[in-house]
Amino acid sequence: MTYLIDRIDIQVTSRPALDQQLDDAVRTLQELAMQSGTHGILITRLAPGHYTAALSDQVPFGTTRELNR
Repeated sequence: MTYLIDRIDIQVTSRPALDQQLDDAVRTLQELAMQSGTHGILITRLAPGHYTAALSDQVPFGTTRELNR
């Protein structure tokens, strides 16, 4: 199945903004994950204030994992 959105880039300068944008990204990706039932969500911290939220077939459906690089 092809997704129009499979990764969301997040860049913020404050903790409240990070919390809000991560919550929004996870909700969006949860809706997409429900379509296939095969992907979980992986949140990756790339640098301070820079994250990605993505559908991942390496994360079990119904699960959200975090990765720090």
